[in-house]
Amino acid sequence: MYNLIYHRKKGLFETFFEHRSALITQYENGDINKREFLEYNYDFVRRMNVKPFIRVDSFEKGMYNYQYYNVLAKYFRMLAKEVKSSRKHQKYYVQYLNKGNNYYHEKDKSALALLKLIEFEGVEAYFIKCESKGLKDKLYEILLLDYKEAIFHSKAIWLLDILKEEGVFSDKRRISVIDEYINETY
Repeated sequence: MYNLIYHRKKGLFETFFEHRSALITQYENGDINKREFLEYNYDFVRRMNVKPFIRVDSFEKGMYNYQYYNVLAKYFRMLAKEVKSSRKHQKYYVQYLNKGNNYYHEKDKSALALLKLIEFEGVEAYFIKCESKGLKDKLYEILLLDYKEAIFHSKAIWLLDILKEEGVFSDKRRISVIDEYINETY
């Protein structure tokens, strides 16, 4: 459980990345499912109460921003799906969906800021094989090879165009390095 005193002693980034790694390990070990992973991430980010950084001048700030927006995007998309399937409170469906989409856009902008910071060095990107027909030929993965657990995903065409321009995108479709997570529904 997150502890503010621990956060002050350890520092923002160390606390954040340790917690994230611990959740990834719990997920990989089958101790939590994808939904719990998303909920625990959302609760942690909310309790940390640290907004994204305006200026990304370090890898840590870039990763924090990406993960911050990714957590919020997935959480609100999950809420939208729940409302839609329950057929109750439909007015919230569009609200949650719009919030999720906005956070996805911010996540993609954060990925680009980090990619620019590292000057696209040690980066591989490619479309991934998905079980979801809606994601086929749309979802791609961006690997930062020189960093632990630095895996981004996007469907943004504008970001895809930049990856191609930078020469880091391969047209060969691959299995995601986190295939089980990508293909698990929540």
